[in-house]
Amino acid sequence: MKFTERFNECLKYSNLNQSEIAKCCNTTRQNISNFKAGRTYPSIETLYLLCECLDVSADYLWG
Repeated sequence: MKFTERFNECLKYSNLNQSEIAKCCNTTRQNISNFKAGRTYPSIETLYLLCECLDVSADYLWG
């Protein structure tokens, strides 16, 4: 799915590791790992925080 591909791309180019992103989004590192692998997807609230943290739009992440 586009979300997984684009989320991984954003992580690759950000200067943040999974733990830092998890803290920024008030979630766990395990959740970030699940998003990366495409096992789960973020809630609307978490998506909003991810977008702020990674400086991208939700439209971009969802493709």
